[in-house]
Formats: sequence, structure tokens, C-alpha cells
Amino acid sequence: MKRSRVTVPLDIPDVQVLSTEINKVGELIITIESSKEGTLCRQCGREIRKRHGYDEWTIIRHLPVFGRPSYLRYRPRRYQCMLCEGHPTTTEQLSWRKSNSPHSMVDDDHLLLQLVNATVEDVSIKEGVAYDCVLGVLERRINASVDWWQYSALGVIGLDEIALKKGHRNYVVIVTARLAEGRVVILAVLPDRQKDTVVEFLRSIPESLKQSIHTVCCDMYEGFSEAVREELSHVRIVIDRFHVARAYRDGLDDLRKQELGRLKKELPDVEYKQLKGSM
Repeated sequence: MKRSRVTVPLDIPDVQVLSTEINKVGELIITIESSKEGTLCRQCGREIRKRHGYDEWTIIRHLPVFGRPSYLRYRPRRYQCMLCEGHPTTTEQLSWRKSNSPHSMVDDDHLLLQLVNATVEDVSIKEGVAYDCVLGVLERRINASVDWWQYSALGVIGLDEIALKKGHRNYVVIVTARLAEGRVVILAVLPDRQKDTVVEFLRSIPESLKQSIHTVCCDMYEGFSEAVREELSHVRIVIDRFHVARAYRDGLDDLRKQELGRLKKELPDVEYKQLKGSM
């Protein structure tokens, strides 16, 4: 019986797929190679194209596909510089993976988005990755400068705080943008949620891009709204519906408890038991 097939883009540039397989535990292994020739010499910085063998095979985590974990398997090329003394070799630098990261950058972005309204522990469990791996994604993004020149307009900005551990108050802030075509991008991960930290980030946005922002979405934390009013006075502030829903749900639940307390005193036990626990 023939199996139906679909084509799924890898969302990484300058590679070609050599083969795909599903291993014994149901993981998708995608073997790829770079289609880009050359790299920059680690000593002189010049572009070099003389091949000098390969590094060892490397496997890194990529985006899940139809609920299956997926991994990229590749063997980085090495190039030799004939202009530097000793003719040193350099392993090719790949735009879709940070050095020594166990994830592709696309997978880093995926995990960061999963952290919105969740903790590191939540994402670790849901995505099936180690806690330290999720923490590593944050550490790779914190204090990284933003390449503003790749954006022509930002549109909607999101400020979402996440707790690194449940029950603790050590927060970081994920800053996202929803671009005109609907794509959501990670702009930065701020090391804390203090107003001054948010203000400093907003001030770093070039003036032309500031004027392209029409909406900022955040929770009810005053540090966010005050920072936005101070630095982006022209934008509309929209409270995240998750936090609005939680606020009115908590109010209704308090009222429910009060009413149940009153009815417990007024109703016979048989009638009250029919209401107990109901919303």
C-alpha cells in the first residue's frame, strides 16, 4: 500500500536534503549538506574556498514535524586558507546554527515562542527537551543585539514575561513582533522585567521603526505599560486576552465560592451536594 506524502520546508537557507528516515523511536532524521561554497578564515577573516575534508557528523534538534521530534544530521566542511602562515583550516560557519548549540536557530525560536505564558519547566515537559536545553536557548538570546536593518516595519510588538521556575519571581521578558505579512519574530529576550530594562530596549529601536509600531500587546504589569507610554507614546496598548480572561475568571470564582458558602447554610444537604463543585 502506498503511503501519502507531503513536502514540508526546513525553513533554513543554503542546504539540500540528502535523505530522510524515521528511527526506531519514531524520530525523523534529516541528512543534509550545505549548498553554500566557502567560509571566512578564522585567522585573517578572508573568504576561503579551498576544501580540506570534513568534521565529524553532527546531529542537532530541529522543528517537530506532525508531532514527531526531528533532527538535522550533517557533516560540516572544512576549508583551508592558503594566504595565512601555516595554511590553517576553518570549519564552515552556518547561518542557521549558533556555534555549539544543540538546536537549529529555527528550533530556538520555536522554543522561545512556547515560553510565552509558560515556564521553562512547562516547555521542557511539553517539548520533550531537557530543562537545561530550554534554559540554554534563553542564555543564547539574552543581551544579544538586534539586527534592526532586516526589518522595514514592526507593526505589533509583544512583551511577555516568563518565570524560569514555578513559584519563583526570577522573570525574563520575550519581545516579539508581528510583521505586516503575519509572521511572528523574536526580537530579544530581556534579562528581567524591570521598567528601566524595557525602556532601554525600546530606546534602542531606530526612530523610523518606532514610527511603524502601532500596537503593543502586554499583560497588566504597570512596568510594561509605563515603559511603553514613556518611549512609544503614539501606540495603542492592548492587554493580552489571556490575562484579561484570568482576571475575570478569578473574580467569578471568588463570587462562586461566596455563593456556595451562603447556600450551604440555607439549603438542605441533599440540595447543596448537587451544587458543590459546580461552576
